[in-house]
Amino acid sequence: RSGKLTPSQVAKNIIATLEDCDKSTPPLRAIVQWDQEQIMLMAEASTARYRNKCTLSYLDGIPVCLKEEFKVVPYHQRVGTVYLGTEPETEDATVAKKLREAGAIIIGVSNMHELGTGTTGCNPNRYHKIPRNPYKPNHFTGGSSSGSAAAVAAGLCPVAIGTDGGGSVRIPASFCGVVGLKGTFGRISCHGSLPLSYSTVSVGPICTSVADAAIVYSILAEPDPLYPYGLKQPKATLSDMCAPDLKGLKLGVDWTFFKACDAEILSICEKAVEHLQSLGASVVELSLPEMEEVRVAHVICILSEMRDFLQPDFNKHFQEMNLDTRANLALASQFTALDYITANRQRTRSMRFLREIFTTVNCILTPAVACTAPRIYESDLLTGSSDMSLTVRCMRFMQLGNFTGIPGLVIPIGYSAAGLPISFQVMGKWWDEAVLLRVGLKLEEFRCQTKKPSIYYDVLA
Repeated sequence: RSGKLTPSQVAKNIIATLEDCDKSTPPLRAIVQWDQEQIMLMAEASTARYRNKCTLSYLDGIPVCLKEEFKVVPYHQRVGTVYLGTEPETEDATVAKKLREAGAIIIGVSNMHELGTGTTGCNPNRYHKIPRNPYKPNHFTGGSSSGSAAAVAAGLCPVAIGTDGGGSVRIPASFCGVVGLKGTFGRISCHGSLPLSYSTVSVGPICTSVADAAIVYSILAEPDPLYPYGLKQPKATLSDMCAPDLKGLKLGVDWTFFKACDAEILSICEKAVEHLQSLGASVVELSLPEMEEVRVAHVICILSEMRDFLQPDFNKHFQEMNLDTRANLALASQFTALDYITANRQRTRSMRFLREIFTTVNCILTPAVACTAPRIYESDLLTGSSDMSLTVRCMRFMQLGNFTGIPGLVIPIGYSAAGLPISFQVMGKWWDEAVLLRVGLKLEEFRCQTKKPSIYYDVLA
């Protein structure tokens, strides 16, 4: 607004950065498709609006990227594969449309784990390659919204949009030391993203700060006639988000579940809980029932739905898929109709347990991920990576939110001895994203320092 900088100048810097970051060794591979002309057109329109003092929203002129799972004109909706999206898109997904209407500058589409089937972001195929963690380029970004988190952490844009069916927004946000919000199931429209798993996936922003996440959420969260699951939602608010303390809030912790993580993660997450208590919140010990059943049932639901949707691809494009995608879809074909029905009965039970829990607490607290970002090995660059025990650890604190549809927010709170980000998760009851953002703001105060990633671009310089 001061006029010291224009969206056009920022856009030029971003274009230079996009050229640079793919020439670096190793290449960052955060944004996999971009178009200089498109970026400049949007930036120039925004610059004119600032000049005429008629901006469209807080996002006017702000650079954003969207996961390749979304339709974004004029890019290819490849969804991390080599065989989908053979033609450029001619219409936008609802979130892309809303971002354009808000005046945001879409700088391109971001890398992702092939078909969203993994938690590392490892995608060795020719269009994608492996995105690098800006904190340690020889470590994974996490997946499946891998490029989205890497782009935000590396400074390419302060906002990226991802999808989350088993932690796919929150895991990469955690591994890359940025903020990730998974909205309530149906809160933000999924129309125009590939419907890989219709009952577990939510859309959400990955941002540099909780305040940024709140702004993006407030612009994207509303019913969309083209997306039936979110039609009956209550109005999105940011009520009490900026309250000076946390007095009156009850935060639930299942300590047995909470402690199922690496020692250095546990140590800093326990201190974060104490910090929230010091601001007036009360911590309530609770028991999250049947978490092992939740874990298994979530896997059955998400993989069965993906296998169903990708049946033609599995038959026709099996040879073109990455090895870990083939393995996951082959595993999914072993589930029966009975398994799927039983898993959905478990969902009803788990939602009933949560309904009771949320009569006594406002939020549930957990570490975000049980480990820090895993290392990339030479073989991963050629054949990809498949490590089931790692997947289980990455998803441990994520699955409850996807399985029951409650919202979750992850916030970076510190670093491991090796310098990798460590994050904390807050989950709330359905449609109560506002309380997550309120607690999230206070967790940002707990983080005494933010270390600059080793790959970082200042697009305002």
